[in-house]
Amino acid sequence: MRGIRAFQRRILSFYEKKGRDLPWRKTTDPYKILVSEIMLQQTQVDRVIPYYERWIKRWPTAKALSRASKEDVLKLWMGLGYNSRALRLWEASQMLSKGFPQTYEELIRIKGIGPYTASAILAFSFNEEIAVVDTNIRRVLIHELGLKETISSDHLKRIALSCVPKGKSRIWHNALMDYGAMQATARKTNIKSLSQQGKFGGSDREVRGWVLRRMLEGGNIDKKEVKKRFQKKDIKKILEKMRRDGLIGEKL
Repeated sequence: MRGIRAFQRRILSFYEKKGRDLPWRKTTDPYKILVSEIMLQQTQVDRVIPYYERWIKRWPTAKALSRASKEDVLKLWMGLGYNSRALRLWEASQMLSKGFPQTYEELIRIKGIGPYTASAILAFSFNEEIAVVDTNIRRVLIHELGLKETISSDHLKRIALSCVPKGKSRIWHNALMDYGAMQATARKTNIKSLSQQGKFGGSDREVRGWVLRRMLEGGNIDKKEVKKRFQKKDIKKILEKMRRDGLIGEKL
């Protein structure tokens, strides 16, 4: 494995010169970090920025979000995709309205907050020295440290933790993300992501988005209409998944 100190200098130097100016980097509020992290899951940064800004303006705190209706939450989210994320945020706000946990163990007990999101909150809100490894950071570590692509997640996290400069977790992880997004890209490094998002057109996500949009616009809709519009899709299976996610009721 290549030298960690030289790696740190290279990444931090890049960030100092070319780091992105993103709205969620101007705060250490854990609620706002949570919002950004959920929105950024499987969604490009440029698409997230306007949604994030509208969301924070409408619901600046977890307490404010906890008082919102499910319908209003879904309407504001509409167009960002993977709408169940909005419900996860809304459900989490019910538990976070009285205060925000500051330990990993407490955070992952909150519905909607998984291991990665908990780690990100601790790094970006509390500057805790913890390993935060997303797709970009994984690619940077493998490429810059000469690691094998087959490295296990646990092993990679241990290496990632050993690279975090003391007292600089927040800056370090922002720097890694920017380096991966702009310098050590998938195209330049030829390192494949562990999971890749499928095309939207003709997908189950397209059906889910159409159904939800029609319902939020107040239009009448039934299963036959959905089947007629998307004849090649397993509508029953898709609607059952939407019910489990809490996106629709039992009537449809």
